[in-house]
Amino acid sequence: MSAWTQQWTGAQSRYAATAMVRSMAFTGTRRHCFCLRLPCYIRRVFGKLDSVVQVTVTRESLQRELRRVALPDGGDVISRDMVRALSVDDGKVSCVLEVPPELGTRMEPVRRGVESVLKSVPGVRSASVVMTAHAAQGSPKQPPDLRIGRHPTRAQGVEKIAGVKHIIAIASGKGGVGKSTLAANLSVALARLGGAIGLLDADIHGPSMPMMMGVSERPVSPDGKLIRPLTAHGVRLMSIGLLLPQDEAVIWRGPMLMGALQQMLQQVQWGELDILLVDLPPGTGDVQLTLCQRFELAGAVIVCTPQEVALIDARRAVTMFKRLNIPILGMVENMSYRVCPDCGEADYLFGEGGVRREAEASKVPFLGEIPFAPAIGRSGDNGKPVTAAASEASDAFEHVARQIRDQSRALSPRSRWK
Repeated sequence: MSAWTQQWTGAQSRYAATAMVRSMAFTGTRRHCFCLRLPCYIRRVFGKLDSVVQVTVTRESLQRELRRVALPDGGDVISRDMVRALSVDDGKVSCVLEVPPELGTRMEPVRRGVESVLKSVPGVRSASVVMTAHAAQGSPKQPPDLRIGRHPTRAQGVEKIAGVKHIIAIASGKGGVGKSTLAANLSVALARLGGAIGLLDADIHGPSMPMMMGVSERPVSPDGKLIRPLTAHGVRLMSIGLLLPQDEAVIWRGPMLMGALQQMLQQVQWGELDILLVDLPPGTGDVQLTLCQRFELAGAVIVCTPQEVALIDARRAVTMFKRLNIPILGMVENMSYRVCPDCGEADYLFGEGGVRREAEASKVPFLGEIPFAPAIGRSGDNGKPVTAAASEASDAFEHVARQIRDQSRALSPRSRWK
């Protein structure tokens, strides 16, 4: 019987096994009943085994299937770039079908076709397709929608921000490593070096720049087209936290996050800037991909703490930027050491030199170490970055800022640095 069991794979084997059991000659009532019930038992067992086998559904496999959905005027929904926000979550598939407004409800059969194809893919348990319309090319431009949180608009290729020479991402693979603290202090340090600096708080779910930079006014739009950023410590600042009540949670999915990032980059009157720093949320998700793929970046700075549990995620961030062909300007080790107030010796709380070694292994510049200093934490809570005035605590940030300035100078010799 064990040899038969090893060979019972697939539907044909199950039917063969059932026929073999039914052909057995048993005597006695109990054995006869067992003979009749065993095929059903086998089917139940194999049915349970089949239910364990799950088919992995990917965006790529769904896009391949959707190429079968043809359009009335030629082409398909994929080649015509009509399928947006395609997502898969535990067998549940959803997407948006963007159609020209002049076609309107005539595209409803196409929407049903997309939904039908998605439901037919093995491993898909349910499919939801929402149809929406976008403005046709050549149509008169409508006034921009200044409500933060709408879906992103279409773009043709990589975009530049008017007046901004360089966009630099401040990123980390893990939260809690002090990325926003570095971004705030680095922006002020760069401004003190003579550059025209902007700071965008792109951490939509956890905006902390209003508190760190000491601002709370709501930005205004005098012309109804562009939002005027606030200015703090010589830095032009924009954050989703300035547009929402302080205690209100941002409960948004990917498309709304991407739309908010696009609005805060393109619908803000940044003016002439040498550098626009973008404080990204932790991880390698929708916001990071939108920034890297839709806008022209000069590079990224990776922030990390020395311990291995943080370095694991920093490597993922480095890998993401390299795959997206974004230059990595360097890595910064935050909370690197604590200076003993009694003896003045450096105490490496989380290990020594972890980020420096990682930068060497990844072949990217190491920009410096930021100490674990109480003054840095207090300054963020008080809304006055430690780099706003000369001090021992600000020296480490200024060291990093000078290296960023030098790299910016090499890219734009006519910038206004000291």
